[in-house]
Amino acid sequence: MEVAEIVNPFEELGIPQTSGPEEVRKAYHLKAKLVHPDQFQDAEQQAEANRKMVRLNQAYEEAMKQVSGRAYSPFREMLSVDDAVEMAKKLLLQDAPERALGQLMRAQSRNAAWFHTQGQVLMALEQYETAEQSFRCAVKMDPQNIEYRRGAFDAYEEKKRAATLRGRIRHVLHKRQRKGRR
Repeated sequence: MEVAEIVNPFEELGIPQTSGPEEVRKAYHLKAKLVHPDQFQDAEQQAEANRKMVRLNQAYEEAMKQVSGRAYSPFREMLSVDDAVEMAKKLLLQDAPERALGQLMRAQSRNAAWFHTQGQVLMALEQYETAEQSFRCAVKMDPQNIEYRRGAFDAYEEKKRAATLRGRIRHVLHKRQRKGRR
């Protein structure tokens, strides 16, 4: 599944470019409720919703970078897919998944290793639904790779676990713990 690059994240979210972080979050949550794959029973509709969710997550990430004042330039240097994956893995080891995702987005192309690494980053960000889709893309590109299959399975299990009351409590506690470290 090839995901098109987001040209204007604000347009994708349906908000003006002058919007602040809170407006970006609200727009994201509203759109996410509308296109979330769990809203659909039909497999084709779920697949389309998954593609829309991935695109929406990318738009949200890019819009938040722009409004948070981080150094952002659409013309920043692109990286080879191998360099982007390597840098993202190093940032993951440093517990910096947001920065790792930013490095992945600088890749000139996407291959199975890129999707696998994106899945790992999204798992660290507790975005299990999107992580599962990334791992599935890696599996489609390299069906024999057991590590990619294991990632898809782990994401599926975490997604199920996160839907339980215990999982939601764990998520809230983990979120608070991460805020305390910053």
